[in-house]
Amino acid sequence: MTSAELAQAYAAGRLSPVEVTEKALDRAETAQASCNAFTLIDHEGALEMARAAEARWQAGTPLSPLDGVPSTIKDIVSIKGWSVRYGSRLSDPTPCAADAPSVARMRAAGLVFLGMTTTPEFGWKAITDSLYSGITRNPWNRDVTPGGSSGGAAVAAAMGAGVFHLGSDGGGSIRVPAAFTGISGIKPTFGRVPAYPASPFGTVAHIGPMCRRPEDAEAMLAVMSGRDLADWFQGAAAFPALSPEAVTPKGNKIGVWRTPPSGYVEAEVAAQFEKSLADLAEAGAELIEFELPMRDQLLDIFNWHWIAGARRRLDMLGDFDASQVDPGLYQMAEQARDWRVSDYVARVNLRAAYGAEMDRLLAEELDYLVAPGAAILPFTAGEELPENSGLSRWIEWAGFSYPINLSQQPAMSVPAGLSAGGLPHSLQIIAGRGADSQVLALAKWWAGRHPEYFL
Repeated sequence: MTSAELAQAYAAGRLSPVEVTEKALDRAETAQASCNAFTLIDHEGALEMARAAEARWQAGTPLSPLDGVPSTIKDIVSIKGWSVRYGSRLSDPTPCAADAPSVARMRAAGLVFLGMTTTPEFGWKAITDSLYSGITRNPWNRDVTPGGSSGGAAVAAAMGAGVFHLGSDGGGSIRVPAAFTGISGIKPTFGRVPAYPASPFGTVAHIGPMCRRPEDAEAMLAVMSGRDLADWFQGAAAFPALSPEAVTPKGNKIGVWRTPPSGYVEAEVAAQFEKSLADLAEAGAELIEFELPMRDQLLDIFNWHWIAGARRRLDMLGDFDASQVDPGLYQMAEQARDWRVSDYVARVNLRAAYGAEMDRLLAEELDYLVAPGAAILPFTAGEELPENSGLSRWIEWAGFSYPINLSQQPAMSVPAGLSAGGLPHSLQIIAGRGADSQVLALAKWWAGRHPEYFL
């Protein structure tokens, strides 16, 4: 059931938040047993929250229309009373003293917290495994990865362990696992969802919702969004309010982004993307071939931002045993040990030039940009790279995601059918900064056109 359907059932007394939470906890245990999706399942705490929601609905005083909807939180965002471990053996196990702003907003709306979902160590890569929690697997095929770094959240969503799932996205960490597991996940415009403390990975890191359907992502994003004075990076400008507008592709100028700045596109992914484009054209969209500005420089620009962030994250640990850190994370962070500050600032300035041109293109020339949610299909679980890919790091195969972290536009991955091997395909929808409702509206149209694609 969607969050709206649950709310209607709660209001009418046809369902209780306690009953729904018990079922969601059962699904969470199944997701954990089969795919290793959780670092914590809090039966007692979730049922306590559900009983409070039930009492409020019975009294006619719900905290919000979403009071009692079961939710999960990625093990990288602070939750009062829980030990947030960031997927790391070296993290502090002391329970958090306060909620992160996004979690506080979810709590204030009455959402029920089932538990914390898995992440690679400090969210450093677009797959989900760690020395701390082991390998998270894809429910479509347990031999392959669900992607990451919000892989546990994606698995929980796909397997029905709750309706709302909080993820984060620094280089594709919402959109890649959404693509790999056949769910809907949106990286909002940077700053729409407040974050505190600030991410060591800086202003490429976004927080957003992951759900089975776009309308749930829209409802969750509305709850999570807003100004929080603890998040200085938000700035003081107000975002356009989310609105439940309806759109069709007809008359819209949609840029077709076929070529990522790194890696390659699998032939089957490219073929399915062509089918998605044909759907959009048939519905009246004007499709315009698109090349990213500064395409040949984007991998280098992102690497400087991401690898410097990894260096900072490990430096925050002080003296530590390197054998207790993911070897890939350690090796990547070591690259930045002797980087020059002036060279880093040069990449920041290049990023600004790229972002400004993306803003202009999506304000003056295009209504939307579309691409595959991921350039490749899910590959072997526990591996950073597809076999025989010739690539050196996950960033290279995530070429349809990290450029939009650099430019900070809203971007959403939605299901687009299944591969010949039964693994999910995806479509990514992108619009100008602040146009989150526009992205969600086209995603909802897509879900209405292809209900068979959605869980």
